[in-house]
Amino acid sequence: MLGGTLARYFGMRFLGAAAAVFGGIFMLIVLVDYVEMTRQASKVPNASALLVAQISLFRVPQVTERIIPFAVLIGAMVCYLTLSRRLELVVARAAGISAWQFVAPAIVVALLMGAAATMIYNPISANLREYSKRLEADLFGERTGPQVDAGFWVSQRDGDGQALINAAASRNQGAILDGVTVLTFDAAGRFRERIEAKTAELDAGYWRLKDVVVYAIGVPPRPHGTYQLTTTLTPEQVRESFATPETVSFWNLRQYIELAENAGLAAAGYRLQYQLLLARPFLLAAMVILAASVSLRFFRFGGVTRMILSGVIAGFLLYVLSKVTEDVSRADLMHPVAAAWLPVLAGGLTGFLALLHMEDG
Repeated sequence: MLGGTLARYFGMRFLGAAAAVFGGIFMLIVLVDYVEMTRQASKVPNASALLVAQISLFRVPQVTERIIPFAVLIGAMVCYLTLSRRLELVVARAAGISAWQFVAPAIVVALLMGAAATMIYNPISANLREYSKRLEADLFGERTGPQVDAGFWVSQRDGDGQALINAAASRNQGAILDGVTVLTFDAAGRFRERIEAKTAELDAGYWRLKDVVVYAIGVPPRPHGTYQLTTTLTPEQVRESFATPETVSFWNLRQYIELAENAGLAAAGYRLQYQLLLARPFLLAAMVILAASVSLRFFRFGGVTRMILSGVIAGFLLYVLSKVTEDVSRADLMHPVAAAWLPVLAGGLTGFLALLHMEDG
């Protein structure tokens, strides 16, 4: 069995490589997002550079959750290629240590990283994303306007007719909307008026709109400081329409699933997100096995470039598979468990069989 000191050494080398890759990509995304936010904020008078930097920094963690598996894949490849180039793997093999033994510490570290990413990083990123939305509303509030061709749509109906609500953005899991346009119709389906508002907040039985302008046929526009729009929508229905599963913390997903199911709403997105987070530790472990299968070849045997390219292609194909299964599951054509765990099984089994063939023939 692999000794404790050597196991810690291999594990820490992998952890350092994966953390370096993730940190580098994280900073690159922050820089790109900051440049884009600075361009947008240039039209806002007295925009603070510190506030723009905060918005970018708080937005990025949720984006980088998607790249954690690839950071682990590339980090594992870098780790094992470096160990091979420095002949440390040669020495380990000469001491009678098999590939399975010096890959095992990295698998354990990957499982721990995945658990931390699910239980700690995900809730933090979800909360920071909500906070960044509030900062964006404060910064761009005076520019936030209705965008009829974008954003989120929801329909509500009561005894007086129907209303179509469009929002350019949502906060607080859909309870607060920004850039709101409401199209109202009477019971016969005839257009009645259009309401444009800066924000809308859901209260018991009505939407409270602020900075409102009401447009009706043959009547001059009527501005209102506040305006109440009656609604029969519940918080669960609003959450299903305006809140994306990615903005919900891992610890709150079960509650959201139960609320949506009790309200008779589709909860496929929440169930899929919950399964994806549960499968994340095992996906990272599968990435380690996949990386080991293409990066344990000794440098003196050549073909290193081809190995690296094959590892990158394998990671890309696994990403495509995961996106396809996610889209199919959100359309209720595949069970969330199958959609979340199929890429894990595909990547893990592919790497396992390749490593088994290379190590044991």
